[in-house]
Amino acid sequence: MTFFEQLSNRIKSIDSILCIGLDPNPLNLPDHLQDDDLPSWSFNRRIIDATHSYAAAYKPNAAYYETPNGWISLIETIAYAHGKGVPVILDAKRADIGNTAHQYAKILDIVDAITVNPYMGLDSLSPFLSRSDTGVFILCRTSNPGGSDLQNLQLSNGSPLYEHVARLAHSWNEQKNIGLVVGATNPSELKKVREIAPDLPFLVPGIGAQNGDVESAAKYCLSSNKIGLVNSSRSIIFAGSGDTFDKAAGDAAKRARNMLNQFLK
Repeated sequence: MTFFEQLSNRIKSIDSILCIGLDPNPLNLPDHLQDDDLPSWSFNRRIIDATHSYAAAYKPNAAYYETPNGWISLIETIAYAHGKGVPVILDAKRADIGNTAHQYAKILDIVDAITVNPYMGLDSLSPFLSRSDTGVFILCRTSNPGGSDLQNLQLSNGSPLYEHVARLAHSWNEQKNIGLVVGATNPSELKKVREIAPDLPFLVPGIGAQNGDVESAAKYCLSSNKIGLVNSSRSIIFAGSGDTFDKAAGDAAKRARNMLNQFLK
């Protein structure tokens, strides 16, 4: 089964397009977990227990795991999410050339999908795209304010660079394993990318702490065959504090799932 087939089944089975970012910032972890051998893993395990009924996917950001103990926490987190039947997307924004790209792509042996950066062109993405069973989400129009510095630059044909990226991704999708990262903070641009790439699933960040447009995110994330995700991270995993942080996260995940679903009817 391909990643997007797996994701489609997951979306249908739990009636959710919610992706939950697992970004265990050490500064925000509950005090009672700080003395654990693997505090990030202890935190993630309880978050997954509380939220997996609402999560179509989990998205750990590699930046929060790039220490020796952090890497162990990531491996345990991925395995635990899989045990709950939830696919995992590694938010790593990788891309490089030659052997380096091949090394980066080896992470797809343990995660189901990855985010990549298209700035270096097709050859830097080929090791990821060659894996027909896994998913690749290409950065297209990101949710951060500085995304417009490059992504909105006008090309000679008058279209912005992010539209060109969408067209390239559509043309590269021979293995049917490509999706796009398109932020919820720019609804008109989100709509435009959907028009350019109707068949590509979107991973849409930005509806939580970044105050992106929830209705547009829900409406445009889904491809022509109803596959797509809207991500929320901090507003779910850090919804509460103290020993009941996981219950607060579960409640926040349920609210987010229901909020998104009201725009899909």
